[in-house]
Amino acid sequence: MTADGRVRVLLVDDHAVVRAGYRLLLQNASEIEVIAEAATGEAAYGCFVELEPDVVVMDLSLPGIGGLEAIRRIIQRNGAARILVFSMHEDVPFVEQALAAGARGYLTKRSAPHALVGAVQEVAAGRTYLDEALARELALQKVRGEDTPLSGLSTREFEIFCLLAEGLSSSEIGKRLSLSAKTVANYSSQLKNKLEVGTVAELTRLAIRHGIISA
Repeated sequence: MTADGRVRVLLVDDHAVVRAGYRLLLQNASEIEVIAEAATGEAAYGCFVELEPDVVVMDLSLPGIGGLEAIRRIIQRNGAARILVFSMHEDVPFVEQALAAGARGYLTKRSAPHALVGAVQEVAAGRTYLDEALARELALQKVRGEDTPLSGLSTREFEIFCLLAEGLSSSEIGKRLSLSAKTVANYSSQLKNKLEVGTVAELTRLAIRHGIISA
């Protein structure tokens, strides 16, 4: 917190114009101060280490290591970090993975503007915040016993699954995530076994079917 009790926020989004809008929205709330912005997962991690914000507002679709990996690294650094995902991704697997990686809240960008302020305040207070529609969808899925094949993936596996589905090679994924190409290839084999697919093309079709990527 600042000396006058305001919540110190790190804002992470790869679009400068979008960040400017969210900064204005947050700073219109007298109890919030945006202390820094970042456009990549690597920059987000660096800012977190340097500034130790009270709340990180994190997009998932970022250049470089991406939002999920950034969350994982921040939580590894400080398990008490308070991260609110603010993303266009509305599909349950993304919510599950973000929470599994250590995020304290998840809000979609379709939400009413004032919802972001409320979500930041909730997460800053140490509470979990879930977009109402997503919370309903998660609850319904659990009640129906409708876990998707993706629910059983670890955060790392899910991230590599997404990148493979986007068409990246093992070496390209390795560079992004600071892994060897051999390690990525091993993950790729594990994923195919877990998801019962034989090729990356089948894996991609699975990603499209579950709304992870667009056709």
